[in-house]
Amino acid sequence: MATAKRNTVTAKQSVELALEALDRIASHEKECGERWAETVAELKGLRKATDAHSARWERLAWLVIGTVVSASVAVVTIQLT
Repeated sequence: MATAKRNTVTAKQSVELALEALDRIASHEKECGERWAETVAELKGLRKATDAHSARWERLAWLVIGTVVSASVAVVTIQLT
């Protein structure tokens, strides 16, 4: 009979430990979810900034290409005349 009582106490303690573990897991999951939401928001902001910068660099690249092609055409034209 003492063994049954000891098992009952152990079972109660096991249930309490399991509930505490579940509470900790839930708390951890909530914190991770909030961090993930912050990360996603930051990544969206970085994406917008990257797109804006790439558009500027693309315009600059076309300006450089246009200048080189124009200068090349001018040099060839001068050499042929």
